[in-house]
Amino acid sequence: MSQEVTTQQPALIAYPKQAAVGRVLPKSKIYEHGGVNTRLKELFVQQVEQIVWAFKLAPETLHLPERPGVPEIQVFSLQLKTPELQRDVLRSIDGAIPFPIVFELAFEGKTQVIAAYKRPNEADASRWVLSDYFATEWFPAGCERAEMPIALHMGGLYEQLLHRLIPLQARPQETLAELVARIEQVRAKQREVDRVTARLAREKQFNRKVEINAQLRQLKNDHAALVR
Repeated sequence: MSQEVTTQQPALIAYPKQAAVGRVLPKSKIYEHGGVNTRLKELFVQQVEQIVWAFKLAPETLHLPERPGVPEIQVFSLQLKTPELQRDVLRSIDGAIPFPIVFELAFEGKTQVIAAYKRPNEADASRWVLSDYFATEWFPAGCERAEMPIALHMGGLYEQLLHRLIPLQARPQETLAELVARIEQVRAKQREVDRVTARLAREKQFNRKVEINAQLRQLKNDHAALVR
């Protein structure tokens, strides 16, 4: 488990009482609608104690108009049996529920907020596209919750909730979709840096070391340009 964080976490939100649901979601419902195979069922059994549909953030509960792709947002609370949760478990839940979801994971008195950027497929609006997941550190479950962001519509609320999880600042005029795409580029470039760094460490010939080192410098420059 990550090191404990003692400061207030802005990603942990005090959702309004009128949006509370508090209903246990049977794992069988996820199995039924999420295309869960035997391996995934085993992960659910090993890693997840309980799934609770905690809040429904919707036009009727928040008095905010919906937006294309964000008719409402679900907040799910997962009580875990282990500190690690395979992302495939979250993906299967996201696959079963046709709305954007923010997850709050709980384990041994600590909480982590995690979500993927979820949007309808442009070619088929009945299907959803998921980015990688963005998460906070683990922090004490009892720490103070931040006020819910002020938004004009459901799409704006969803963007603000995700921005609290995303590790990079948006550039001027950069949309959420563009920011998420840039982060995926950053992560891919970091994997390249790690791969070439490992190659450099293994290489014995001086001339090859010089070549690999030059390649590594360029990759690091490319990575730094994406992060800025």
